[in-house]
Amino acid sequence: MLKNVSILSVTILLLVYFGLALVYPGAHEDKQYLCTNVQVEIKQEEENRYITEKDINRLLQQSGLDPVGKNLSEINTDRIEAALEANDLIRRAECYKTAAGSVKLKIYQRTPLLRVIANKGNYYIDTEGKKMPVPANFSAYVPVATGFIEDDFARTELFHFALFLQKNKFWNAQIEQIHVTPVRDIELTPRVGSHQIILGKIEDHRENLDKLKLFYKEGLSKVGWNKYSKINLKYKNQIVCTKN
Repeated sequence: MLKNVSILSVTILLLVYFGLALVYPGAHEDKQYLCTNVQVEIKQEEENRYITEKDINRLLQQSGLDPVGKNLSEINTDRIEAALEANDLIRRAECYKTAAGSVKLKIYQRTPLLRVIANKGNYYIDTEGKKMPVPANFSAYVPVATGFIEDDFARTELFHFALFLQKNKFWNAQIEQIHVTPVRDIELTPRVGSHQIILGKIEDHRENLDKLKLFYKEGLSKVGWNKYSKINLKYKNQIVCTKN
């Protein structure tokens, strides 16, 4: 009787063991499974994609972390994620192994908010306020900032101003260029009309743009969008216009 129970117990244990082995190889067997391929998924829409699968594979090779041909047990997914996220074009990377011998990567790009072309360089500020390089063969449809722009000013005050423009449907469609003067006055170039907007100090942008929007509605809509060459909003409670 005891002998039968022992045989049954061993049989059950073996069935459980082999069942688990079929689902996923055990730790001692993991060394026998090699990574056969890397599957890359870029999470952005096709038209806004500036990172390719080829770029990701090149980054893995350059960092010495290409997993193809290595034992699954030797592949460190955390190191792969950290290496990819060190690239200024990548916001987040997710890496995991599969029982079929693949390494899967999900890549999230940074999203450009503002293009800076200034005395201190040529780069984008992304939607998190971080600098990112200009990708080759890609140009984002975002406002361009020119002039006297320090990196710190671009990542803070100018970033918050660009974020305000993006979130406001009217100004997001209207403002094409932001120019910063040596004394950090802001001048804007609109998409509609031939005038230049003298906004003043960036901290006054909400009040001054509200004033300008009212002027557009009650003034320019009547006299025409090309009547003035400059619209100056710097002065409290007034708008000073220069005729063409």
